[in-house]
Amino acid sequence: MDRIRPARPELDDLTQYDAREPQAAINLSSNENSQNLPKDVLEKLAENMADFPFNRYPDPMASKLRTLIAEANGLDPENVLVGNGGDELIFNLLLAWGGPGRKLLNMPPTFAMYAIDAQMTGTEEVAVPRLADFSVDADAVLARLAEGDIDLVYIAHPNNPTGNTQPETFLIDVLKATDALVLVDEAYFEFSRHTMRPHMERHRNLVILRTFSKAFSLAAMRVGYVLAHADVICELTKVRQPYSVNRFSQSVAGMVFRERVVFEGEIREIVRQRDVLMHGLSSIEGVEVFPSEANFVLFRMAHASAVWRDLLHGHDILVRDFSRTPQLEDCLRVSVGSPAENAAFLSAMGEIAAQRRSSALFGTTNGEPMQGER
Repeated sequence: MDRIRPARPELDDLTQYDAREPQAAINLSSNENSQNLPKDVLEKLAENMADFPFNRYPDPMASKLRTLIAEANGLDPENVLVGNGGDELIFNLLLAWGGPGRKLLNMPPTFAMYAIDAQMTGTEEVAVPRLADFSVDADAVLARLAEGDIDLVYIAHPNNPTGNTQPETFLIDVLKATDALVLVDEAYFEFSRHTMRPHMERHRNLVILRTFSKAFSLAAMRVGYVLAHADVICELTKVRQPYSVNRFSQSVAGMVFRERVVFEGEIREIVRQRDVLMHGLSSIEGVEVFPSEANFVLFRMAHASAVWRDLLHGHDILVRDFSRTPQLEDCLRVSVGSPAENAAFLSAMGEIAAQRRSSALFGTTNGEPMQGER
């Protein structure tokens, strides 16, 4: 045949999530931990490599890791499911509770994959936009839930890319207001220390998502997990791919989880450096900084897209550009890096802001645009 049957029509308007990034000496764009695994953890990992059974399929349920996570959270293994990063689990929830004729309540601006996964699964997205300060519109959310036709609710806590947490009273009100499954995405829990775990026993519709990719330096391994009622976990196991978490990832995540106390000092330093970034950005004229309880900072300034290019091409620093995202116009997001990386970023921002003030005062030369505006 010289033709091919078209894909599902629901995909016609879908734009893929493009995770590719330009190369830069300082990458502050993806909310990763800027530090690799601690030296003693790497040494223990190296000791086990010679005898590692690469030729064997992994435990499909990651039972050892599942048990470790359950014990740490005062739960049974039946309340835990491990996935290929948090992304697989977000998608699996939509496979199980979404689909044609079903509805996801979303609160943009938030993590882009919520809406993308809804479209991929044929789930209708019901969007209740956040307010100007990026807080949730609680009255509007509860009013929409009162209609009784929502099947899933996704709430990032802290929210990505804005960095703010949601009031616990609001989250409880949502859980009480609906029988929909409510995912509270706690990917940045280790930095905020805000969790809905104490409310699991009272609310069977609560699902908590966490990841090893941020605080625990395992973005390369792709390991996430959910905490939920056993009935929810049972349904998720029906739609998950077998062997989705490879044996090596399970092993490394288990080792890291057992040694998680060694990350506490590093997490405290990330939080301290986050405050350094917020203070430094706030001191630059024309920059609006939004409060964050994650490992990144969102800020707004005029001509943000041009500033992004100036950072990349003039200073070899990569941040995330959200300036064309609805409600995030002229916004950039910077991940917390090492002290040296953060200092380099703030210095570059100061230079760029000064150059732009100078250009605004004295105009351009020979009709040339300001740096980055091409």
